[in-house]
Amino acid sequence: MTSTSCNEIARELLDRCLAGRPPAELPPALVEEPGGQALFGILVEGLADRFEPRLCDVYARLFSQAVAQTAENVDPASLTARYERVRRPRPISGEPHRVFVLSRVTLGADVAVTSVLLAAAKQRFPHAEIVFVGPRKNYDLFAGDPRLRHAEMAYRRGGLRERLAVWGPLEALLAAPDAVVIDPDSRLTQLGLLPVCPDDGYHLFESRGYGGETDRALPELAAAWAEETFGVYGAKPYVAFERSVAGGHTSVSLGIGENPAKRIPDPFEERLLALLSAGGATLAIDKGAGGEEAARVERAVQRSAVNAAFWEGSFAGFAAIIAASRLYVGYDSAGQHVAAACGVPLVSIFAGFPAPRMFHRWCPTGERATVIRVDRPDPLETLERVRAAIGG
Repeated sequence: MTSTSCNEIARELLDRCLAGRPPAELPPALVEEPGGQALFGILVEGLADRFEPRLCDVYARLFSQAVAQTAENVDPASLTARYERVRRPRPISGEPHRVFVLSRVTLGADVAVTSVLLAAAKQRFPHAEIVFVGPRKNYDLFAGDPRLRHAEMAYRRGGLRERLAVWGPLEALLAAPDAVVIDPDSRLTQLGLLPVCPDDGYHLFESRGYGGETDRALPELAAAWAEETFGVYGAKPYVAFERSVAGGHTSVSLGIGENPAKRIPDPFEERLLALLSAGGATLAIDKGAGGEEAARVERAVQRSAVNAAFWEGSFAGFAAIIAASRLYVGYDSAGQHVAAACGVPLVSIFAGFPAPRMFHRWCPTGERATVIRVDRPDPLETLERVRAAIGG
């Protein structure tokens, strides 16, 4: 079966789930390659991005079947029954020796969500060892925090078998005695579905369902869950870099995370850069992951005829540049959450969201954050809205 056929199956399945008519069985074609990309990119993300509690139930039932078809000795009914138990918030009791906090794997989510739970864990357990579990590039956002230790856990983004390869090593790590595991809806556990330790020491922040029908942002919901679970009030997002950089510039990210719907059509980007450089402001622009994204940024700089310094390196390196900025401007991406966590004035151009609640959940928070919601991606209209925002 071709990847195109798998995409069609996944889209039809997602439509049925959103319409309240989920199937009883997951199509086997989505479990084996090349269906894995459609399973995650269309179905799993499509269910998660709506932030509807009822879709958490649908995800748990269907994805449990996918795991059972891939891993040995797995009963899908047992997976869903466990998920029903651990998704309920409950206070942490006792004083564990070690607290494992799992990475969300995506960089922006680790700032907006995971860092809130790290902050709460540090406050609640001042004498415990706090361990960040996840990829090195994610830990680098917090590497300057002396309270944290890193347990590297790579996550491969291929098909289902590749993604489940982390399950065994994760279980072995989290088997440490006298430990608590905090899961912020991590991809390492497939959004809390994989059992990685005894239930009594495991606490899941089900970010897709927590908050119900409200329009609260994820950092606020993570803080509310931390208050309910840790008994800690007012936890906020943070970052901690090993090195700082000189400031005074305007930092810009035009990255879209392989989602073209987030981008405003030409000539928006070149005119945005010209606007931001007016008055002699120095621009520091991230080239992102390279390839077409870097080429697009280079074209925008060339057409705008601005003087700009490019960043080509780790995201943590660019995050340190953001932290030293006088202003940050970019599309909905990890950069906006770094700016918000650092108290840097920011303008986020937010387009391409599949449902209004996703917009509300992923909005950066803070008094210095201005979010421009784009329902109709008109380049000139959006530019004028940015002009008004930075003028204020």
